[in-house]
Parts: sequence; structure tokens; C-alpha cells
Amino acid sequence: MSLQNRWGDNVEKDGGILGPDGQPLASTPAPKEDAAQAPAEPQLDFFNYIASLGFQTMIFLGEMPNPITNQVEKNLKQAKFLIDTLIILRDKTKGNLTKEEDDLLNGSIYELELRYVDASK
Repeated sequence: MSLQNRWGDNVEKDGGILGPDGQPLASTPAPKEDAAQAPAEPQLDFFNYIASLGFQTMIFLGEMPNPITNQVEKNLKQAKFLIDTLIILRDKTKGNLTKEEDDLLNGSIYELELRYVDASK
């Protein structure tokens, strides 16, 4: 049985695509990756997002080398922007976070603000 998708292409019920002549189009099967060799995708969640912003801030504070250039670079303007972003997230998510998420966010802000003051001297 063939169906048409919203672009008008003929599609077999099992997912194969039919050409204009009604014959199946040749397709190359996707190479199967060995589960042991495939790198795990990072999990997208609140903890990883806050950690990501924190690591970026540490890079801009000159606390960690830039992973691309492998150089320690200081950009206090960008560090302040990221700290302010975390503060906005805290204000906008107030009452909607678990205790662990709230502790992580507040702890990150506190720690980064202290490091920002030290880096500004």
C-alpha cells in the first residue's frame, strides 16, 4: 500500500519511498554502529545546562583554558553576561526547581560571583 506525504511524494506504508513510476527507489541502508564504539550523546537536562554555563563562565574568567585554542583567556564582560544569565534563570524558575536543581543553581551563582570579584581585582 502506498500513501502520499504532505509534499505529494508516494511513500510505502513500511517507510520506503516510491518513485514517480511507482517502483521503489534504491536506498542504501544506514551503516550500523556498534553500540560499544558509538559515543554516548550528552543528556540534555537542567543540570547539564547549568554546568555548561558554569564551565563557559570559568573559561571567560581565565580559570580554565579555552578547549578550542587551549589558551587561558580572560573576558570579564562575557563572564559577567553568563553570571547574569544564571541569575535570570534563577529568578524565572523560582518555585519550579527541585531542591537539587535549586542548590546547584544558587551554588553556581555564588561560586562564580566570588571568582568574578577575584578576577576583577
